[in-house]
Amino acid sequence: MEAIENGNKIVDTLNQSNKGKKRTGELDNMETVENGSKMIHLDDQINEDDNYRNDPEHPRNLIPEICRLCYSQEAMTGSGGAISMRKNDKIYVAPSGVQKERLKPEDMFVLNRNGDTLRRPLNGKICRMSQCTPLFLTIYQLRDSGCVMHTHSKRAVLATMISSGNEFRIANQQMIKGIYKRTEGRNHKFGEELVIPIIENTATDLELKVDLLNAMEKYPDTCCILIRRHGLYVWGTTWQQAKLM
Repeated sequence: MEAIENGNKIVDTLNQSNKGKKRTGELDNMETVENGSKMIHLDDQINEDDNYRNDPEHPRNLIPEICRLCYSQEAMTGSGGAISMRKNDKIYVAPSGVQKERLKPEDMFVLNRNGDTLRRPLNGKICRMSQCTPLFLTIYQLRDSGCVMHTHSKRAVLATMISSGNEFRIANQQMIKGIYKRTEGRNHKFGEELVIPIIENTATDLELKVDLLNAMEKYPDTCCILIRRHGLYVWGTTWQQAKLM
């Protein structure tokens, strides 16, 4: 029997009395997840998951593809790092503890904007929710992003180690023209100074949340937060924009 995790509660998704029956009409609508006093029907989620194989731009397909690319560029090694993408009101998150170059479309967690788990990895595969999830949700709420990436890029780590303060500043570099300047709705210009906030690392990703939130509020232009001796979080309106930055 398939189960869906919601907080610490496991909710059975199929009525035992319907086991073995052909599911037609309302029987197709039995899968639900409890959200307080409200029961959320998963019809749309089921249909979406059934159709992802025919959609190369679906988050279930894009996330493994980009994780393999990040692995090949040494931005993600082993099970480190994570990617999340939003499709309408559903958020897809790569799991924790899985070798990133071996991720499959069926391995994703699916959440709503409140962080409730709508769908666990398919085919009964046991995976852990990414520790990055609370930070992903915070970024979605503050920036209404379409994609958030967390990597352990060596270059990002080095940038935090050569910067003694809480900012990384750079100007007169051609590549900053690809970095979005949020408050002005455009990319940076060659002669402008790009400022990326740096926050200190903590024992767990969850403990980064307050500092990340404060940095996003203090630097409204930024689309990236560097974490000293750890890596970075970067986001964009689309997955293409997040990947470029």
